[in-house]
Amino acid sequence: MRNVLGWIGRVLLTSGILLLLFVAYQLWGTGILQAREQSKLKDQFQQAIKAHNGSTTTTRPATATTGPDNPTLTTPTTTGAQLAVPPNGDPVARIEIKKLGVDQTVVEGVDVPDLRSGPGHYPITPLPGQEGNTAIAGHRTTYGAPFGDLDQLAPGDEIVITTVDGKRWVYKVDQDSPFVVEPTQGDVLQPTPDPNRPGHSLATLTLTTCNPKFSAAKRLIVQATIVLPPGEVPLPATSVDPGTAKATISGLEGDSGSRFPTLLWAVIAALVGGAWWFLFHRYKKWYVWIAGAIPFVVVLFVFYTYLERLLPSDY
Repeated sequence: MRNVLGWIGRVLLTSGILLLLFVAYQLWGTGILQAREQSKLKDQFQQAIKAHNGSTTTTRPATATTGPDNPTLTTPTTTGAQLAVPPNGDPVARIEIKKLGVDQTVVEGVDVPDLRSGPGHYPITPLPGQEGNTAIAGHRTTYGAPFGDLDQLAPGDEIVITTVDGKRWVYKVDQDSPFVVEPTQGDVLQPTPDPNRPGHSLATLTLTTCNPKFSAAKRLIVQATIVLPPGEVPLPATSVDPGTAKATISGLEGDSGSRFPTLLWAVIAALVGGAWWFLFHRYKKWYVWIAGAIPFVVVLFVFYTYLERLLPSDY
């Protein structure tokens, strides 16, 4: 009986350690993966700016002039084609929030793989600097937690977005931000009509992340309005494919394609761990322990990578 209780105790202790290691992987290990992706994305973004500056693809904002009776709007001046929306996963902008120490490359798309690389631009929304409501989602606790401290923003704080044409757009946080909504409350992604230009929308920015921390129950929202020089209006919005619309604010679904790799690497980790335990108990040497720990940590890391992708843990 004592031996049975001893084995049960060892199993429970080992399970507890593995669970703690998985939590550590989610909080810090995923951050390492995201940092590597961000390094690549920053290089790609700089290359995109250079490529864009080498061509004549800049659209300047229109200029608004007010007459004695009615406001009139001049035609935007254009030196080339409008900014194109890149494929999902490619860099689309750079977001800087000085107050929070945020400096991240934004990718196109808000699917699970996209947000593992960094903040993601909702494909249904316009690009930064354009008329309409530009929306960006980001993790709050995992994968580098780019929006981890979004709740600390206050009205008047600045958010700077740089697009692939090198243009920097400054947004100021609105008076009612931040606030919390349900995940299905997609109306926060809708544009706000411009009261001074009938038929047009204000250029606004919406940042979304999960709330509270370590949970995906609700969404924390920060909204901001663009700051433009007097007489300027936002760029016209790039047309988007309605088929890319999202019904919810960044879904919680796991990656079902990771089910088989998760099971496979779980078996491999169990076999490697079992071999490590057997060898160490037969040859109680420190170098045997280290020699077994190295491959076990490697396969455990791979197993955790697939397990995290399988779980609905978009927070």
